[in-house]
Amino acid sequence: MFTIFKKELSSYFSSITGYVVMIVFLLALGLFVWVFPESNVLEYGYASLDPLFFYAPWIFIFLIPAITMKSFSEEIKTGTIELLSTRPVTDLQIVLGKYFASLFLVVFSIAPTLLYFYSIYQLGSPKGNMDIGATWGSYIGLIFLSATFVSIGIFTSSITANQIVAFILAVFLCFFSYQAFDMLSKLNFFAGTFDTIVQNIGINYHYQSISRGVVDTRDALYFISFIIIFILMTRTSLQSRKW
Repeated sequence: MFTIFKKELSSYFSSITGYVVMIVFLLALGLFVWVFPESNVLEYGYASLDPLFFYAPWIFIFLIPAITMKSFSEEIKTGTIELLSTRPVTDLQIVLGKYFASLFLVVFSIAPTLLYFYSIYQLGSPKGNMDIGATWGSYIGLIFLSATFVSIGIFTSSITANQIVAFILAVFLCFFSYQAFDMLSKLNFFAGTFDTIVQNIGINYHYQSISRGVVDTRDALYFISFIIIFILMTRTSLQSRKW
């Protein structure tokens, strides 16, 4: 698994992909946090990183599928997936190697935003006058969210040889799992308890819950279960090519 991880990570940073991902993510977030008047933290009147944690998931809905779309699609298209299958590694190790390499790139892209946290911490009046617990909770939630989106992207890449199709499917599934259930819960199709149940199925509910600064085990188990399901589905997709 570690060999696959190193190979995938090397492919990201030996090409322009890894650098483009980080630049696009940080530039887009920087514009929302520091420049655009609707979300500029300097005009908030209080020290907060709320704009970062609000817009980051929406950026990831498009950015993470762009990272993962070639993970298996390229291997399938070039035929190297059969060669990879002959190596002394299991299908699950192959999936996990590619999964953790993509996740590492995403987390590595998030890390520089700690400079935003430090800047806002210093700008507080008095210095440090911000909700530290909620901020760290939001970072944990963002990492869980990223890990979930990566698992979706890896899965869609394993079911098609076309990278564009893998990208579109991943964007749709990321958006649907993140926002659609919140939207459905606000319709009149459901009533009472069912509204809450539908909302609880969606990622956004658990992401917002962790972002309050309290990491509930139910939220953590939700994300972990979601990730495991998609990783197992990816392994099944690979195994089905041998049938």
